[in-house]
Amino acid sequence: QVQVVESGGGLVQAGDSQRLSCGASGSIFSINAMGWYRQAPGKQRELVANITGDRTNYADSVKGRFTIFRDNAKNTVSLQMNNLKPEDTAVYYCNVRGLLTTTLDFDSWGQGTQVVVCS
Repeated sequence: QVQVVESGGGLVQAGDSQRLSCGASGSIFSINAMGWYRQAPGKQRELVANITGDRTNYADSVKGRFTIFRDNAKNTVSLQMNNLKPEDTAVYYCNVRGLLTTTLDFDSWGQGTQVVVCS
């Protein structure tokens, strides 16, 4: 089984920066995509940012403030969050997609980490 574990999060002040990290472990043949989603109270889960192959994608609400980057050697992905706003408050989930074998894919999620931004 592929395990996905997030680190980071917590309570911060508006305007501050914070970094979330995520690592994938287990029987992994290859990782094709890693990304971050978030779910705020009363809202649906939404894409924040991801890396698919060599391309990055960001939600409009975080463009220019958040940066996603991946360390291929360590099977980790991080999300650098700058100029945090109260509306960024949510549970953030790491998502990892790839191959377990040459013929079997996987789509795994972390348990989520809470980010609370106080004004």
